[in-house]
Amino acid sequence: MSIITYYPYFLNACYYVPFYSMNFFPTPVQLPPTRMDDVYNTKNITDFGATPLVLNIEKATKQNNTFRTVLWTGENLQLTLMNIKPGEEIGLELHSDVDQFIRLESGQGLVQMGDTRERLDFFRVVEAGDSIIIPAGKWHNLKNIGNESITLYSIYAPPEHPFGTVHATKAIADAAEHYKK
Repeated sequence: MSIITYYPYFLNACYYVPFYSMNFFPTPVQLPPTRMDDVYNTKNITDFGATPLVLNIEKATKQNNTFRTVLWTGENLQLTLMNIKPGEEIGLELHSDVDQFIRLESGQGLVQMGDTRERLDFFRVVEAGDSIIIPAGKWHNLKNIGNESITLYSIYAPPEHPFGTVHATKAIADAAEHYKK
């Protein structure tokens, strides 16, 4: 049996050459980096669309000051950031063919879900670090019951909002939903 079987080295003349230092594998394709670090230094946050994106999701979520900002929209899912002020709520809604994942980064709220808008029989108090999974076809709402804003990110599969949606306030979001109907 050769030495290569036991060690990641090749014997080359009088010294060992680490196997991993040899250029047997092609260099990975370098994509242009897309990072959020510079994005929050500007006032114009846009939907990155279906391009690769690397970000500190906790930092991005906590720095978001809009009620709703769609940060990334692909063919099969969408990432949205939200900031819900004390006393505000997302509003009772139903996504008939969309599953939703929510993670709170700050704040405290009350989540309600049910099969009909009149029968919200599931409710839990949630806080920073908690996740909420909302199956398609469930009525749901999240109310801020704390003294600080709830900051959260939400993943919809498939996408729920139009590409590039930004709602600065709850009132603007409500008007857009009313117009959509």
